[in-house]
Amino acid sequence: MDQKKILKESLMNLSKENFNEFRDALWSRKEKPRILRAKVEGKIPLDVADVMITTFGEQRALEVAVEILRYINCNQDADELAKEAGAAGPAGPGGPAGPAGLPMKHFVDKHRTDLVQRVSNIDPILDALLSEKVIRDEMYTKIIALPTSYEKMRELYVGPLRSSDACKDIFLKILRDQEPFLLADLERNSLW
Repeated sequence: MDQKKILKESLMNLSKENFNEFRDALWSRKEKPRILRAKVEGKIPLDVADVMITTFGEQRALEVAVEILRYINCNQDADELAKEAGAAGPAGPGGPAGPAGLPMKHFVDKHRTDLVQRVSNIDPILDALLSEKVIRDEMYTKIIALPTSYEKMRELYVGPLRSSDACKDIFLKILRDQEPFLLADLERNSLW
């Protein structure tokens, strides 16, 4: 399936309320190129998809759509779009492509510095990672013994979070549960 069709279907599958929120977030973006409110206000999903593709190009339009879906807390829709776009995009399986067809950076990698510095309640996150089998008992014992949250987060990044995007996806899901305000802030600041 081509990327244009993927974007259109994704927007058509949103509820009316979520689509209206998506459309409002789209014209509110501060990052350039910007889309004028008049170009999307009152438009149907097919028209909004066309405006996005004309403004950003097919691949970037998909990336922007995923970012906005996450911003408006339509995370399942964002995951599905990213998965479909990754399978159809120039990067092939493994995620949507960024500029020049290079794989996009995972959210966990993109915000590494902020996460290392700002995650404060790491112990429940480690418990959940152990429960999800992202880390083993030995790694859990090693990390939990470190004196600061900063050191524990750094150890996660040099160990388990380097292994695969699947581990990062689980970590991100746990972060959404344990640090929802931090995640919302990072998502908002990466768009606006």
